[in-house]
Amino acid sequence: MTTPVPTPVRLALLPALALIATALPAAAVMAREVPPAPAKAGEQRLVPLEGGQNFRDLGGYRTADGHRVKWGMLYRSGAMNRLTPADFQYLASIGLKTVVDFRGSGERKSAPVVWPEASKPVVFARDYELANASLMAPLVKKGLTGDEARAVMAQLYRDIPTAFADQYRLLFAELLAGHAPLAFNCSAGKDRTGVAAAILLSVLGVDRETAVQDYLLSNQYFKPATALDSRDPHAAAMQGLSPDVLKALMGVDRRYIETAFATIDAYPGGANAYYREKLGLDAAAIAQLRGMYLTKA
Repeated sequence: MTTPVPTPVRLALLPALALIATALPAAAVMAREVPPAPAKAGEQRLVPLEGGQNFRDLGGYRTADGHRVKWGMLYRSGAMNRLTPADFQYLASIGLKTVVDFRGSGERKSAPVVWPEASKPVVFARDYELANASLMAPLVKKGLTGDEARAVMAQLYRDIPTAFADQYRLLFAELLAGHAPLAFNCSAGKDRTGVAAAILLSVLGVDRETAVQDYLLSNQYFKPATALDSRDPHAAAMQGLSPDVLKALMGVDRRYIETAFATIDAYPGGANAYYREKLGLDAAAIAQLRGMYLTKA
C-alpha cells in the first residue's frame, strides 16, 4: 500500500514535476502523437504555434442544453517561454487579451516569457514557492512502481481544487470582466491547468465525460523536451525510473482528474457551493459566463 504523502509535500511536487517534464525526451514518456482531426478555419483544437506547449482552444464542446463553447475565446496552455516571433504575431492576430499564469515564482523566473511590447497581453500571476528537490523523495524511491506513482499523483490532485482556488477565482473574475480571448497556463499545461479547464468546462455546462476527455488530450499534445540541463537535480532525480513510472508522472490519467472532481463533489454543499464559495461564482455569475462564452450549436 502506498504511504500517503502529506499535503504540503504533494503540492510542492507540482513545480518539480513540471520542471522534470520539460527536461525529459518526449519518446521516454509519451506515445506516438495522433494527428489532429481536420477542422474548419479558426476551429483547431491545437493552436498552430511553432513554440507552443500543449496550447489548445477549448471551443466547440457541446453543453447539455444544446449550446457549444465559442471558439477563439478560451485557451489552455503550458509554459509560453518558447513562443517565437511568429507565434507572438499569431496570438496578436487572434486578439489575445489576457494570460492567467498559474506557475510559481521560481517557475516563471526559470522560464520567463518575453512578450513584445506592441502586442503584450495583460498577464496575471501569483508569487509562491513550492519546489524543493528534497520533496521528490516519494517519487524517486528505489523500486517505485507505476501504480505507486499514479497513487501519489492522485493524492496530489485531491488538493488542487482547494489549494489553487484563489488562482482559479482570478481566472473566472477576468472571464466575467470580459477580458477574453484569454489563455491560462502552468508549466506543462496538464495538472493545474488541466483541473482549471475541467472546472471551466463544467461551469459552462459541458458534461463531465467531455471535460475528462479534454483533460486526457494532454497525453497527445503535451511534448516533454530537453529544455533543462541534464545536471538539473530534478532531471537527475528521475534517471533510472521505469517507463511506466515516467508515464504516470509525465502523462495524465483518468484517475487523477476524477480525484479532483471528487474533492469538488465532496465540498460541503456540493459542486455549486464550491463554485460559489471558492470561485466566487453564484448562479447569476454562471449564467453570465454561459451567455458570454457559449453559442447555439
